[in-house]
Amino acid sequence: MRRYLRIVGLCLACGFCSLLYAFSQLAVSLEEGAGGGGGKPQAGAASWLAGGGRGAAGGADSAGPAAHPGRSDRCKDFSLCYWNPYWMLPSDVCGMNCLWEAALRYNLKIQPVERMHLAVVACGERLEETITMLKSALIFSIKPLQFHIFAEDQLHDSFKGTLDSWSFLQTFNYSLYPITFPSENAVEWKKLFKPCASQRLFLPLILKEVDSLLYVDTDILFLRPVDDIWSLLKKFNSTQIAAMAPEHEEPRIGWYNRFARHPYYGKTGVNSGVMLMNMTRMRRKYFKNDMTTVRLRWGDILMPLLKKYKLNITWGDQDLLNIIFFHNPESLFVFPCQWNYRPDHCIYGSNCQEAEEEGIFILHGNRGVYHDDKQPAFRAIYEALRNCSFEDDNIRSLLKPLELELQKTVHTYCGKIYKVFIKQLAKSLRDRFHRPPKER
Repeated sequence: MRRYLRIVGLCLACGFCSLLYAFSQLAVSLEEGAGGGGGKPQAGAASWLAGGGRGAAGGADSAGPAAHPGRSDRCKDFSLCYWNPYWMLPSDVCGMNCLWEAALRYNLKIQPVERMHLAVVACGERLEETITMLKSALIFSIKPLQFHIFAEDQLHDSFKGTLDSWSFLQTFNYSLYPITFPSENAVEWKKLFKPCASQRLFLPLILKEVDSLLYVDTDILFLRPVDDIWSLLKKFNSTQIAAMAPEHEEPRIGWYNRFARHPYYGKTGVNSGVMLMNMTRMRRKYFKNDMTTVRLRWGDILMPLLKKYKLNITWGDQDLLNIIFFHNPESLFVFPCQWNYRPDHCIYGSNCQEAEEEGIFILHGNRGVYHDDKQPAFRAIYEALRNCSFEDDNIRSLLKPLELELQKTVHTYCGKIYKVFIKQLAKSLRDRFHRPPKER
C-alpha cells in the first residue's frame, strides 16, 4: 500500500513540476505576443512637414515621473521575472511571485489605462491662459491626461518649464508641437480669423495615431472633470464624428441666423471653442459638400472650402466647420450650452437653462473677458484658478473667497446669477475630496 502511495505522490510531484513549467512558458509567450511594451507613438508628424517634420518637442515621456505613475524607482521593469523566494531576490527587484506577476503583466497589457487626449493651440499672449486651462483640467479630472500643445516656438520653453514642474502629480503626459500648416497655403491659413486658430482643422491629419480628442480654446476653464465630457464619446451614434455646443440659445441675439453669408449648422450655428472629436471616423468619412458632386475626405475638403468662402466668412475656422456640418448634419452630436458657457449666455439675461439647473460645466471666456472689467464674474473664476496651487488645502479653500468676489459682481447681468458659476464647481470640489487620495 505504501508503495502505491509513493508512486501516486511521485506522479503528483511530477505533474506539479510540469504545471510550473507550462506556466513559465505561457508567461513568456504572453509577453512576446503583447509586444513587450513600447507601442505606437502618441502623435504623428504632419505629412506636409519637410523631411518628415518636427516631432513633439516634449514627447509623451518628457514629463519625467508623470510618465510612470506609481512605480518605485528601485523596482526593475515588470519584464523581469524571478522564481527565487522573496529573500533571495536582488535588492533592486520587487518581491513578487512569478505566476502572479505574469498574470498581472498580461492583464496590464491587454487592459491599458485609458488616457484622455486634450489639445490646445497657443499663439501670441496666450501662455498664461493656456496654463490656467491645463491646471483646471488637472485639478478635477480622474483618468490620466495626454496634453497635445501646439504653440509658437518662442513659447515652448515656458510651457516645458511649467509642465515639468507639475510632474509630481503623475497624472499627465504632454507633447509640444510647432504650428504647422500645408506649405503651399501656410500664410493664408495662419492669418485666418486669429493667429494659429485654424490649426485645429488639421489635428486629425497631424495626430494620426490618436483615436479621439478634445480640442479647447485657450480661454476655457474646466469646472468639472474632463472625464465627464470625454464620456460623451460613448453617446455618439454610428454616424456622428464630432460634438459641439450651439453658438446661441436665443435666436433673437444669434449671429449666424442674422448676419452669416454662408451656410451654418442648425438654427443658430455651433461654437467650436470646445470640440470633442472621434478623429478615426473623421479621417475615414467622405463629406457631402456644395463644391462637387463627389464626396471629399477631411484632408481634401478644407482648402477648396476656404477658396470658395474666404470672402464670406467672419469667424474663420469656426465658419468652415459650420459649413461642413450644414451639409453633413448627421455627423454632429450637439451637447448643451453648459459645456461651453460664454458671456452671451448671461450678458443680456440668462438664456442657458441647463446651466441654471445644474451649473456651468465648462466656462469659455471669449472676447477677452478674463482680462478686462466688462464681465467681472468670468474674471473672478479665472483669477481664482490661476492663483490656485495643487495643494489639497489650497484647493479645498478655493470656494469661499471666490464666492465673496462673485458677490461683488451683482451689478452686472452675469453677476446677478453668480450662483450658477459656482454650483457645479462646489460639487466638483466635494467629489474630489471624497475620492481616494490616489485618484485626486
